[in-house]
Parts: sequence; C-alpha cells; structure tokens
Amino acid sequence: MRITATAVSLNVDDVPASSAFLVRHFGFREEMAADGFASLTREDAGVNVAFLRRGLPTLPADQRDVAAAGLILAFVVDDLEGELRRLQDEGVAITMPLTVEEWGERAFQVRDPNGVIVQLVDWKA
Repeated sequence: MRITATAVSLNVDDVPASSAFLVRHFGFREEMAADGFASLTREDAGVNVAFLRRGLPTLPADQRDVAAAGLILAFVVDDLEGELRRLQDEGVAITMPLTVEEWGERAFQVRDPNGVIVQLVDWKA
C-alpha cells in the first residue's frame, strides 16, 4: 500500500462555521466545498481537514447523525506562546490554558463554533 494523502473528516452541524474558523485563525484554505461539505488544506499541515454536515444522506446510516466528539485536532507549532498571544489578540477563547505535561508536551486548546477541539502543541525535552 502507498498512501498519497491523509485527511480527517468531522461531522458537524454548521460546516461553513468550522471551515471559516480554520481559515481565519489557522491559515487553512478551502480546497473544495459544496452544500454540507468542505475540504481544507495547508501545504505544511500534512493532513487535510474535511467537514461534513450531520445528517448528510451520502453518509452511511450509522454515521449520519454522529457529531465530532472526543477528538482533538492537534497541530505542532514552532512558537507556542506566540500562537497563544495571536489567538487571544484575535478574540479566540482559550478553553484549556497552556499546560506542561511531565513527558515534555506543552499545549493549549481552543474550540471552533461546533465544539471541535483544536490543540496547539510543542515538545520540550
């Protein structure tokens, strides 16, 4: 098997709101969009993020009404404190303050308008 791309798809109620949040605050761009669907990319992210509107009939019946929950979109960044300040300056609510774990992970979290958790992280040995 050869994998040529990676994507994560999240079911949300308001696709345009989640899409706009990643575009505005995290530098993603919409690569494709249609009613109930948006695919976003960043050249340096290594993963595309797709949003699907809950209830889409094209989804398998057992997935249609499931919302993105219990999942974290984590992005490793070079300047964690700088990103924290930038997001605060942009008025984004920080839903988990900058936290340092004993294994060296440092992270903080925000939530998009649909409740999708976005975590920015770095690692200090």
